[in-house]
Amino acid sequence: MRPLTWLEAAVAASLGGTLLAVAVPVFVRNLHASRLAEPVDGLARIAAGAARLARGSSTMTAFPETVGLTPAEIPAGERRQDPPGTWDHPTWKALGFDWTVPHAYGFAFESRNGAEEARFIAAAEGDLDGDGVRSRFELWGTYRAGEALKLEPLEVWRAVE
Repeated sequence: MRPLTWLEAAVAASLGGTLLAVAVPVFVRNLHASRLAEPVDGLARIAAGAARLARGSSTMTAFPETVGLTPAEIPAGERRQDPPGTWDHPTWKALGFDWTVPHAYGFAFESRNGAEEARFIAAAEGDLDGDGVRSRFELWGTYRAGEALKLEPLEVWRAVE
């Protein structure tokens, strides 16, 4: 087998660099997308539970009470399995929400039931790279008696931190 000429070596290095320049960003983008599926899926599940509870309810009792970030300590740069009882708060039970597999986000639910309308904010927070800077996703919902639950577009802060 003969050694490569300088021209052949330059072409091979050029092709290898081009392939890496295309493949690495695609890999990183897909990695981030897979990590972003967790908060989007979780908030969709919370909203589905809230819609189920509100359907046919009074605006004074449409949504369960507020519950803070669960788990209270968000995993930093890793996925973590929750200890038993983490999702036992009555609000999570009413919404039919829990997380049984290792995850990187914590979830919160804030509700305001009133005479004219009931509102909620569902939030997901995570620190994907462990640097102390959190990503935050929020989904707002409004319910008026006799109407379907209205959801606002998903708000995202620092999705790729």
